[in-house]
Amino acid sequence: MKQILPLLVFAITTCSFAVPTQAQNGLKDLEGTINIDGSSTVAPITIEADAGFRGIAPKVKVPVGVSGTGGGFKRFTKGETDISDASRPIKYKEFESCKANGVSFIELPVAYDGLTIAVGKSNDFVEQLTVDQLKRIFLSDSKDGSFKNAKTWKDINDAWPATEIKIFSPGTDSGTFDYFKEVIVGKSESSMRDDMSVSEDDNVLVQGIAKTEGAVGFFGASYFFANQDKLKSVKIVNPDSGKAVEVSASTIESGEYAPFSRPLFIYVNSKAARRPEVKVFVNYYLDNAPELAAKVKYVGLPKEMGDAVKAHFKRRKTGTHFWEIKDGQPAKREGSLAELYTVENLLN
Repeated sequence: MKQILPLLVFAITTCSFAVPTQAQNGLKDLEGTINIDGSSTVAPITIEADAGFRGIAPKVKVPVGVSGTGGGFKRFTKGETDISDASRPIKYKEFESCKANGVSFIELPVAYDGLTIAVGKSNDFVEQLTVDQLKRIFLSDSKDGSFKNAKTWKDINDAWPATEIKIFSPGTDSGTFDYFKEVIVGKSESSMRDDMSVSEDDNVLVQGIAKTEGAVGFFGASYFFANQDKLKSVKIVNPDSGKAVEVSASTIESGEYAPFSRPLFIYVNSKAARRPEVKVFVNYYLDNAPELAAKVKYVGLPKEMGDAVKAHFKRRKTGTHFWEIKDGQPAKREGSLAELYTVENLLN
C-alpha cells in the first residue's frame, strides 16, 4: 500500500562547525527565511547545516521540507523554494519547467551516498546479489511472458528457502527510487513491480524490512549505517570487476560500490542566491560540507571537487552539467562526477 507522508519541517538545536572568518561579524542581525524542500536523503545534511548556521545567524529561518526529490523540484521549478535538495541530477523535463518559469539555478554537489540493498538481521542466507538477480526481485513480469519475476527467495537461488519475497521501496517522488529504477530498469521495456510497500519516509522502510520475514528493500546508505543493529546490507557484485562489494564510505567514494554510488545535490535559485542570507548560508554549507556529510554518515566530496563546487557558486555558474543537446534532442551525459562537473558541460 503506497504511503505518502505530508511535508515535514525539522529543527535541530545543536551543532558545531568551523565558522568562516568573514561570517563572524555582522550576522547576528541578519534576517530572512530560506525555503528548502526536496530529498529526504539530502535533508539530514541540510538540517545539520541549518543547525550550525543558526549559531552565527540566529535570526535566519531555514525550514527544511522532505517531499522527495521530485516533489521538491515541482516546487523549485515554479520558484516556490530557494533551494531544492536532490538525490539525483535534475531531469530534463524539470530543467525545461525551470526555463519556462524563468527560474535559473546553480547545481551544487555536496556529498556522495551509496544506495544500500538491505534485508533483516534474521536473514542468514542472502549475502550478495548481482544486478540480474535484483532485476528478478524488483521488476514486474514482461507482457510477452519472456521474463518472470521471483516470488520466493528459492526462485533466486535453489539453496535458499521458499520464503515469499516482501519488497519495501521509497516512493516514486524519491530520487532514490529514480536512481534505483534507472539502474535496474535501464533501457529495457520492463517496469518496477506494483506490489511493493512504498513510503517516502526511509524510517518506515527500515522498520518494515527489520520486522517482516523475507523482506528486502533499498534506501540511502546513511539510513543503513544508522540502523545496522536492525538490518544487514547485501553485498553487490560490481558488474565490471565481478567482485562482491560491501557498502562503506571508502567503496562509495572510490566508485567500487557500483552501480549504486551516487552524488547528492542542492540546487540554488540564482535569484535567491543574491539575497545576503541565502548567499551566506550556501557558503557556510559548502565550506562545512565534508564535516556535515560525515556527521550524518555520508561521504564527503574529495577536496579538489569541493573546491570546484565552491568556485562554481562564487562565480554563479547556472545550468545543469548532466544534459546536452545532440541532433536537436536532449541526451543525458554519462560519466563520473569529476568528468561531468565542468563549466564546459553546462547547459543553460
